[in-house]
Formats: sequence, C-alpha cells, structure tokens
Amino acid sequence: MEHVLNSLKLPTDKNIRYLLVILVGILAIMALSSGQAFFSVSNLQSMSSQMPLLGLLALAMAVCMLTGGINLSIIATTNACSLVMASIITQAPDSAMMLILALVGGLITAIVVGLLNGALIAYVGVSPILATLGMMTLINGLNVLVSGGSVISGFPQALQVLGNGSLMGIPTPLILFVAFAIGLWALLEHTPLGRTIYLMGSNEKATRFSGINTQKATLYVYVISSMLCWVAAIVMMAKFNSAKAGYGESYLLIAILASVLGGINPDGGFGRIIGIGLALIVLQTLESGLNLLGVSSYLTMALWGGILILFIFLQKNKA
Repeated sequence: MEHVLNSLKLPTDKNIRYLLVILVGILAIMALSSGQAFFSVSNLQSMSSQMPLLGLLALAMAVCMLTGGINLSIIATTNACSLVMASIITQAPDSAMMLILALVGGLITAIVVGLLNGALIAYVGVSPILATLGMMTLINGLNVLVSGGSVISGFPQALQVLGNGSLMGIPTPLILFVAFAIGLWALLEHTPLGRTIYLMGSNEKATRFSGINTQKATLYVYVISSMLCWVAAIVMMAKFNSAKAGYGESYLLIAILASVLGGINPDGGFGRIIGIGLALIVLQTLESGLNLLGVSSYLTMALWGGILILFIFLQKNKA
C-alpha cells in the first residue's frame, strides 16, 4: 500500500517545482512593472489576509477531489453556516453563551449538509457532481428564503478578531488556515482514512473489493469538507462583519483552480496539501499584481477559467 501511495505522490512533487518556477517568474515581473508597490508592507498584509478564506475553501474542495469526487456546494454550505451563526449571535451580541451556541449551530449545519452529500453519493449512488450541484441549488434557495436576501450584521468584537486580528504581526485568519491545513495533511498522510482516500481516488472498485468500507469513507470525506466550510464561514463572517446568502459566489472556481493547480488530480488518486498552499500563493500573488496594474476583475476571472482549462488539459495529457 505504501508503495502505491508513494508512486501517486511523484507527479505532485514535479508540479510543486513548476509552481515554484511560476511564482519566481511572477515576482520578477511584478518587481519590474510595479516597483516597490507590490512588495510594500500594506500589500503583503492584504495578500496574507485574503488568502486564508480561499485556502479553507480549496481544502474543502481538495479532500473531495482526492477521492475522484467534487463538492460544488462549498460556497452554499459556507453561507448557510454563516447565516445560521449570524442569526443566533445577533439575538444577544454581547453574550458569550450565544456565541458558543452560534458556533455549535453552524457546525451542526455543516455536518448535516456533509452527511446528506455523502449519503447521496455513497449509498444512493448519485454522481458527486450531480449530488453536490443539487445540494448547492437547494441550500442557495433556502439561504435566500430564510434571510430574505438581506445582510445580517452586528457581531461581537471577539468574533471580528478572527477575521481582522493578528498575532505577532501574523493575521489571525492565516494562522487558522495553516492550522487546519496541517491538520488535513496529517489526516491524509498519517491515518488509515487518509490512505483510504488516496486509494479510492486511484481505484474505488479495487479498494472496495479489498474489504475497505468505501461508503463510510465517502461519508467522512464530505463531512470533513463541510466542516472546513464551517471554519471558512467563521473567517468570512469575521472578515466582513456580516453574513449574506450571496457572498463568495466567485470563490467556487478559484477553489477548484487552486486544487488543480496545486496538483490534485480531478480524477482523484494523488495530490498533496503543500501543493495547494503553494498554488494559493501563486494565485494570490498574480491577482494582487493584476490589481496593481489596473487589470479588470472580469478579465482576471476569465484568466482563472483559462488557466483551469489549461491545467486540466495538461493533466489529462500526462495521464
């Protein structure tokens, strides 16, 4: 089994080298085109505060893609968790007990969505893309119905610190992202469930016939994905000091892009967390550089789509 897992990691290691070359190239271009503006303290702090939210969503996407699946409901789940938590917190913003109840309510919401996604895929046999697309549509509708499409705001300072605070100059959201990235890395690399996830992505039928309960593993995967969405919801609420059904609609594409760019095979089977982290740095660096150069956000979004298509094409050719 270890031999199989080691062989599956080789393409990702090469992918990491490519990302390092791309990152150096982008930094060199930014140094020549924008001068000191790109490397200013304010710009670097802005980049480090924006990356964690996308990073958590990319982790939520990647853990599903490693099995050969996908989770299109990550943004809807994040917004659902944030709306549930916001609705509870605003009942008594200064109450510590209400804050705890809100966090628990958001976590329960995430677990329920994860269980529903996992059950549809593992036990009913619905394809991941259709199951999570249906779940995304259902949750989006419920989010708007319950909230009326309005913004919920007015959170306690204790929550806002998670989105805008810092520890020894390091943004709190970045610390959260790194902590959960390390936790997911440990789960994937050093636990039986992690090995099962890689094997399922490589050959789900062979894994099932070997006696491993792939249905249970799939259920766990989508619950883990939804729980990461819950953490992303906390960061998003704290960062914006509000919750709304339509937040983060453009993040879905970037989460998929960061996963694929980081070396996660869309068909499952290989990929490493370090690759996703490096891909996020590349994407955030590129986006920040384009903003400084005055490039339209719509053109940037089109660029993300083009890069995603290109990398999937290259991975298919390598396969």
